[in-house]
Amino acid sequence: MQNRPGRSPRITINDVSTAAGVSPATVSRVLNGTAKVDSSLVDRVHDAVRKLGYRPNAAAQGLARGEWGTIGVLVPDLANPYFPDVLKAVSSVARAHGRRMMVMESDEDPAVEHDLVEDLMRCCDGVLLCSPRMPRAELAELLSREHPMVLFNRVVPGLTVPSISVDFHGGMTQVCGHLAQLGHRRAAYLSGPSASWANAERIRAFEGARAFGLEVNVIECGAGSQAGYDAVGALLESEVTAILTYNDLVALGALSRLNELGVSVPAQYSVVGFDDISLDRVAHSNLTTVSVPRDELGRRAGEILEQLLVNGYDADPLYLPMALHVRDTSGPPRR
Repeated sequence: MQNRPGRSPRITINDVSTAAGVSPATVSRVLNGTAKVDSSLVDRVHDAVRKLGYRPNAAAQGLARGEWGTIGVLVPDLANPYFPDVLKAVSSVARAHGRRMMVMESDEDPAVEHDLVEDLMRCCDGVLLCSPRMPRAELAELLSREHPMVLFNRVVPGLTVPSISVDFHGGMTQVCGHLAQLGHRRAAYLSGPSASWANAERIRAFEGARAFGLEVNVIECGAGSQAGYDAVGALLESEVTAILTYNDLVALGALSRLNELGVSVPAQYSVVGFDDISLDRVAHSNLTTVSVPRDELGRRAGEILEQLLVNGYDADPLYLPMALHVRDTSGPPRR
């Protein structure tokens, strides 16, 4: 094939073997480190590589060692603004260790997660499962393959797998305490996906909220702004004075509907989000919410996976605490 004008001819492994006076197979063994080679031949190969400016194919080298140089990440919803910062931080850690990142999305469908993880396992050294929805039995089956895997925002007691998560229970407990201190006694929670462990952790906090004098009614909703918009209307006939939400997207949808109906926030209803995605992604940066730095969360997750790949990882699940941000959408209950 003719070289393009202005480009130097590509140096191949055959060029290196000719310059070093060894076979292409010997060059491959030296560069891949897959077998012992006489030190004098090693020096000749490396000298030829330097003089010719040869750049080995990293993917081919990895395959020769039984590695791909790639980590896989599965997320439930790429449209959710929660995940880009996490993925960016994970990718940064991967690049720092000479790896690339492959991302797949389940579109909030637990039924396809198992097959997607299997696909990632076929071409990735390790897999990071972000907020997986699949049943425990399917997770256990995947883990039995002994392929390096880390759980992100899900902790499964009894399964030996590195896990890192936000303290969703603690975050929602802070929300409930805040509303109780303001004087609220009845609230509604617009619940997230039923298969979400993180959603279950939020709901678990409502038992403790009773100690604050706050009763929280759980309403099936979803994870997007349209779900929040659609769900809020029925609450106006109830006695609740505060609306808690699965995430900020749901909260923003609820706020939009309340605004259309002429309902004042927080004078008539307090609205509290979750995850603090509103500040840097959409308007309504005045939303009361809780959060954890997503870049730190992604960085820690990437580091755990890297440690697992290199040296193994044996530690209890890591929980990162959430911080409450009190802004303009929460206030005392209406009289």
